Amino acid sequence: MLVIPYPAIDPVALSLGPVEIKWYGIAYAAGLLLGWTYIRRLLSTPRLWRGEKAPIDRAAADDLFIFVALGVVIGGRLGNVLLYDLAYYTRHPLEIFAIWRGGMAFHGGLAGTIVAMWLFARRNGANPLSIMDLVAAAVPFGLFFGRVANFINAEVLGRITNVPWAMVFPGAGPLPRHPAQLYEAVLEGIVLFLVLRFATHARGTLRTPGLTGAIFLIGYGVFRIACELFKEDDYAARLGIQPLTLGMIYSLPMIAAGVVAILLVTRGSKTAA
Repeated sequence: MLVIPYPAIDPVALSLGPVEIKWYGIAYAAGLLLGWTYIRRLLSTPRLWRGEKAPIDRAAADDLFIFVALGVVIGGRLGNVLLYDLAYYTRHPLEIFAIWRGGMAFHGGLAGTIVAMWLFARRNGANPLSIMDLVAAAVPFGLFFGRVANFINAEVLGRITNVPWAMVFPGAGPLPRHPAQLYEAVLEGIVLFLVLRFATHARGTLRTPGLTGAIFLIGYGVFRIACELFKEDDYAARLGIQPLTLGMIYSLPMIAAGVVAILLVTRGSKTAA
């Protein structure tokens, strides 16, 4: 009686003959475009940067968008293949390229984006840490829309529960489950954005290269681990170590790296001062 009906959203947003445009692709495109727009806005606000000088000009942000987009797509897909379902893709290698069906791993996307940002910074003579800060501040846009895409695709399922806002997801049996994708959309997308916005605009973290990115690593890691507690048991069963899940295991090094990075960049900033 208390279960909220799952909104039956057709994964296909628009069909043009044999060509299908899916909400999954639209969601990722929206996240990337909004993130790019926000990056350009940060670059147009001199007071946020040390010496009121942004690391790159707004025109270079267009190239950065391309680098990041490639890093997200290639890294996210390979991350899903290698970190979550290698056995399946070994048996069906052509499925690796079927990204329109879903299956993107954040931790793989993060690795791909880091490589892309480093290559971009090297090509443009910019400080890699400042480029990472810039992108980190905008990542929550992509995280929000990515999790909404997971919800539309009825993937990354939550645990069976009797909470009033539980939903029965198609293809997942008759029992209601946590809408874990929406939990992640709120925490990793909205709340993390607000945390980073406070850091960059109220605390001036962009003036210390590496600090905003470090806060992002910690924030995402903490929120991801919290959300993992509500996900389908299968993610834990793959490890056989309750209550740990793969998402938790992959997020713990992010938190550790963020803490170490904060100590290093703040110490370096004091020394420079």
